Amino acid sequence: MTHDQLSPATLAVTAGRPPRVQGGPVNPPVVLSSTYVNQGVSAPGDLLYTRIDTETWHPFEEALAALEGAHHGVVFGSGMAAVVAAVGDVPSGGAVVVPRHAYQVSLGYLDDLAARHGVDVRRVDIADTDEVVAALDGADVLLAESPTNPMLEVADLPAILTAARERGVRSVVDNTFATPLGQRPLDLGADVVVHSVTKYLAGHSDVVLGAAVTRDDDLAAGLRAYRTLHGAIPGPMEVWLALRGLRTLHLRVERANANAADLARRLAAHPGVAEVRHPSLPDDPGHERAAGLMNGFGGILGLRPRGGAAAADAVVAAVRLWVPATSLGGVESTLERRRRFATESLTVPEDLLRLSVGVEDVEDLWADLDQALRSTFS
Repeated sequence: MTHDQLSPATLAVTAGRPPRVQGGPVNPPVVLSSTYVNQGVSAPGDLLYTRIDTETWHPFEEALAALEGAHHGVVFGSGMAAVVAAVGDVPSGGAVVVPRHAYQVSLGYLDDLAARHGVDVRRVDIADTDEVVAALDGADVLLAESPTNPMLEVADLPAILTAARERGVRSVVDNTFATPLGQRPLDLGADVVVHSVTKYLAGHSDVVLGAAVTRDDDLAAGLRAYRTLHGAIPGPMEVWLALRGLRTLHLRVERANANAADLARRLAAHPGVAEVRHPSLPDDPGHERAAGLMNGFGGILGLRPRGGAAAADAVVAAVRLWVPATSLGGVESTLERRRRFATESLTVPEDLLRLSVGVEDVEDLWADLDQALRSTFS
């Protein structure tokens, strides 16, 4: 059967496997070598040096490309390396459109481009389609997130990606929150999709990696050239671990999504809660759009407890099962107050807690959150 005949759950398990031969391994091996034997003139595809290419990258790249419906996958040493490579060479004085609420380091990178090269960084409300489309006029790149980090705004990806293509604007979608199981932006018109592999794809909080996928041969060549020239390469062992994590992606995402929706419903009725954001909630601003465009509502919650930033910090200090930590997408449930970072967008509320819901028993997660909220609110 071909990849397009298989469900995403099956692809996560089967893509990137070695050829099925008698006595052969079920899993691809890890090759730990910085260089390769090379006598005479190299032929196309010959391995030479691990900064350029190594066979241990290929199975993960193949598996992720299959999940995203891409022709090419390129793995990087971090999610930010993938973002920077995908944004590409924005000319001095060029323009990039980006959500006002996006990953803070992505915004920091664009601010650096603005300071050093005069790039016009156009921050938009990504959920306001008219605003996004207007900002695309004369732009070079659209770097979109949907849902956004950390505000969980949901974009009309088909509309804004079509508008970008009509205007000759390269479109890059960070699909870290949704994962390929939640949406496939290439099918909606994106040129490149990027991931922080650190998060859901690897899923165990033990590697730092990134990846980009595309259907465009020239864009793929540019991504690989960036990786080689800038040294944005991953270690073989980290990529092997990410592939092992990918095998259970569908199980982990299914459980995390279910847990998050359950917790969102309970938190919305909690006396110690001022606001909950999760697209599963019928009154959430992104609900209708997410229900129409996505397969599932994701495992990230936004929570604002009553009592402001001090109460939010108190909740983080009071939990015992939830882990106070940055990052997200691991099997364990984590939470943090995002504005504790000075670089977070100033329009993110001071008291917003970002919760990454893991795969634990939902009753245990609820009991811990409930006691933390009640100890703070009482």
